[in-house]
Amino acid sequence: MVYLRTIRLLRETFPRTDHYPFSLPSLAGLEELEIQNSVTFFVGENGSGKSTLMEAIAYQCGFHTAGGSRHNSYDVDRSESSLGDYIQLSWLPKQTNGFFLRAESFYQFASHIDDTASTRGYGGRSLHEQSHGESFFSLFSHRFSGKGIYLLDEPEAALSPMRQLAFLYVMKDLVEEGAQFLIATHSPILMGFPGATILNFDASPAEEIRYEDTEHYQLTRRFLENRESFWSDF
Repeated sequence: MVYLRTIRLLRETFPRTDHYPFSLPSLAGLEELEIQNSVTFFVGENGSGKSTLMEAIAYQCGFHTAGGSRHNSYDVDRSESSLGDYIQLSWLPKQTNGFFLRAESFYQFASHIDDTASTRGYGGRSLHEQSHGESFFSLFSHRFSGKGIYLLDEPEAALSPMRQLAFLYVMKDLVEEGAQFLIATHSPILMGFPGATILNFDASPAEEIRYEDTEHYQLTRRFLENRESFWSDF
């Protein structure tokens, strides 16, 4: 299911500045991104703008920008969405159920869940009583459900390769139930989800790229096939 159809940059409202994020090459000349599949990946180097745009989408969805849904409110500094007021989302139909995962601030979200005594929806155990990877997987398995939009910023941060594969199966089941995913990632395992759209933020402007053409796939493959050669220059 595709709820979020287009992400339009309101370029006419951009401030007259060459400062970040308005100076990002991935945004240069970009008018809008059309979302065509239930699973869309944002890929690119650190600083390419993929997480910045993901955060702006979360802001426009009304999700807590430190991580959470529309119903999560907790006393932690919300990340300032520098691009949030300069994009417009088009929906068909509008979807308000969902979640924004920020790997870097997940600890604060877990503390919020403990404080509200609402762990039942996360497998009945405190997220802090589980390993980092287990707590992520508890979120995916118990908090996510069909017919929602899920924005994930580097979910692989706490997942082993085996857990990443397991998460792909969780995603598959959720997509079949009506979920839509937008995921910023560096993981060639995750971005191998069948039929997904991959948007390359290393391009100017950001554009669709084939899985096999991503640097993540090519570099990982070269390393695995001949890792000795990577040390010859040291």
